[in-house]
Amino acid sequence: MSPRGSLRSAGWIAVLAACATLFVVLTFRVNAVKSEVRLAERRIVALQREKMLLETEFETRASQQNLSNWNEVEFGYRAPRAAQYLENERQLASLGTPRAVGAPAPIRVASAEVSDDAAQSFPRMVSPVTGQEFAGAGTIASDIRATAAHERASLSSQITRNAARIVLKAGMEAGE
Repeated sequence: MSPRGSLRSAGWIAVLAACATLFVVLTFRVNAVKSEVRLAERRIVALQREKMLLETEFETRASQQNLSNWNEVEFGYRAPRAAQYLENERQLASLGTPRAVGAPAPIRVASAEVSDDAAQSFPRMVSPVTGQEFAGAGTIASDIRATAAHERASLSSQITRNAARIVLKAGMEAGE
């Protein structure tokens, strides 16, 4: 190869290396600009959200002011004072009025006293195959009876709290 040809190929290699270098630099520069654009878009979205939050806050405060103005002019509501709170149910009841002439009668709850014999009449748990009573059947039945008695007591105590109560004996009806 002639010195001119090797110089020419070296020149082409230098030009090609310069182009590759410029291409890499340009690619990095484009990616940097894209990254800046993405960051700017994220900032724009964050600022839009903040603007929406501030607008909502402003509207809420404006509506609170309107409600306060309407309250003062139209309704006259005020926050409760300490003297307005009641200590117990009796004070609340003392504020009530007697029943009107056409008012319905108060709700009365009847309860029947259950003897221990009735509680013991819980059916036995027997195996259908062998006909023998299960080993833990007595404890299960007593647990069920105790749970039912507790539920009955708690429900009746909730319903009949401070109410008129009529106690019926087992086997009697309310009309007797």
